[in-house]
Amino acid sequence: MDERLKQYNDKMKKTIDNLKEDYATIRAGRANPHLLDKLRVDYYGQPSSLQAVANISVPEARIIQIQPWESKMIKEIEKVIMASDLGLTPSNDGKVIRLIFPELTEERRKDLVKDIKKKAENAKVAIRNIRRDANDSFKKLEKASEISEDELKLLENKCQELTDSFISDIDKILDDKSKEILTV
Repeated sequence: MDERLKQYNDKMKKTIDNLKEDYATIRAGRANPHLLDKLRVDYYGQPSSLQAVANISVPEARIIQIQPWESKMIKEIEKVIMASDLGLTPSNDGKVIRLIFPELTEERRKDLVKDIKKKAENAKVAIRNIRRDANDSFKKLEKASEISEDELKLLENKCQELTDSFISDIDKILDDKSKEILTV
């Protein structure tokens, strides 16, 4: 791949990665430990991820089990989960915290699909902005006589191919996530 295109390709890849991370934290009625990835708890004065202070497992399809390494962390972890936007109420038996996922209603599923479509559209806009930035930089190179008009056209075409490829990736990711959410 042309060095001049590589940096824009990397930026587009990051956009896709961010979308996947966003989608991983969306609750689809099944227990997914990645829902907890963004949560931070205070561990001896340091904000730490839940994975750093506890063992997280999924014993059943709709239950996440969190077993802190130290029992004094239970209250702290519960507080963080309650303050988050997960909409879950943790229950504990003194050793283990359980998050039970209720079955999603049809209306809630449709709202989630609308939400993920918005996120996908935002990712597409970001990809198109990267393409615009790339084309602007190529035009500047041509204006400064660093590349020929033919090279400019070639770079713009390759950039458009990259853009199309990443946009179709976003569509596929959106389609997969929509199916996951709408599956009862």
